[in-house]
Amino acid sequence: MAQQTIGIIVHGATGRIGSTQHLANSLVPIIAQGGLPIGPDRLLPQLLLVGRDAQRLASVAQTHGAREWTTDLDAALASNDHSIFFDAAATLQRVPTLKKALAAGKHVYSEKPLAPTVADAKGLLSEALARGVKHGVVEDKLGLPGLRQLADVARGGELGRIIGFRLEFGWWIFDGSDRPAQRSSWNYKHGGGLVLDMYPHWRYVIEGILGRILRVASAHWTATPERIDENGERYRVPVEDSAATLVEIEGGAFGTILSSWATRVRRDDLFTLQVDGDQASALATLHRCYIQQTAQTPAIAHFNIATDLGTDYRNNWTELPPLGAGTNPYRAGWEQFLRHVAAGAPLASDFAAGMRDVALAEACRRSMDEHTWVAMPGT
Repeated sequence: MAQQTIGIIVHGATGRIGSTQHLANSLVPIIAQGGLPIGPDRLLPQLLLVGRDAQRLASVAQTHGAREWTTDLDAALASNDHSIFFDAAATLQRVPTLKKALAAGKHVYSEKPLAPTVADAKGLLSEALARGVKHGVVEDKLGLPGLRQLADVARGGELGRIIGFRLEFGWWIFDGSDRPAQRSSWNYKHGGGLVLDMYPHWRYVIEGILGRILRVASAHWTATPERIDENGERYRVPVEDSAATLVEIEGGAFGTILSSWATRVRRDDLFTLQVDGDQASALATLHRCYIQQTAQTPAIAHFNIATDLGTDYRNNWTELPPLGAGTNPYRAGWEQFLRHVAAGAPLASDFAAGMRDVALAEACRRSMDEHTWVAMPGT
């Protein structure tokens, strides 16, 4: 068995997503286990961490055992020892950053969203194709245990004909006045808002389980218009923190997406996706999946306005057996991309997929602006 090394530039290494999901939960474990098996060989990542704050960067490098780090992005891109560039830094700087990486001839793997607009994403895809480099985006949510089970149930036909779905996501983000906010002020000042942040995920989740999105009718709003930042300064929030969307998918079914950073959770989990079919319904949380067959469905004929019937509607659902220990979804994405680069293995989450992720967010924004249904591109 031969061991090969592959150099990876990790841009945004000090951020929460970069340092936890992509380093601690993905690349570092791959390295610790001697590399990724590819055929008879093993592929060992060699990391170069890049960030803006030298002190924080040095600390992250020491924590994860990375010997190489720099605050000079141009110097990192000039390295001939690192053929892959990964970006988990500022969303609104992603397009110029990825353009630099593509111009340097790097294979590129990117956090979502790939770009703020479809036009920008299309430009990145065109450039990657012109340069003949490999390209991919992070699409991790379908790797969650609950969604893996839901996908199996939906594809297996157990639900029958799909007639509707409901996706709910979010929790309460404190505004900083009584308790510290759980998200940084950067997310609100420069992050692009909830639609650009989360709807790219909802695109591949819905289309990966149920089918292509045909059109949307959407609204979004700012529920918490003022917040207090980390320095105690009050600021106006320029982006939305809540959104509601009606979705039509192929086959004629409709569904809803409700997402908010300003809602208190009283449901099964922070994320739930219920899919209704004419034979059964299934509901996925992040880690569990429940199903209700026709035989289990209660025959609700009326309600009594004077008396609470006291019915627990969760009793008639069956939890599917838990899945065995699976690969962390972020690590699974890295393994797929590394196999794509090193061995030419197929990759579904390429820049074309990332462009469609952004297209859902863009269609929802257009719907809000124009007060009408908006068709998804290519449908």
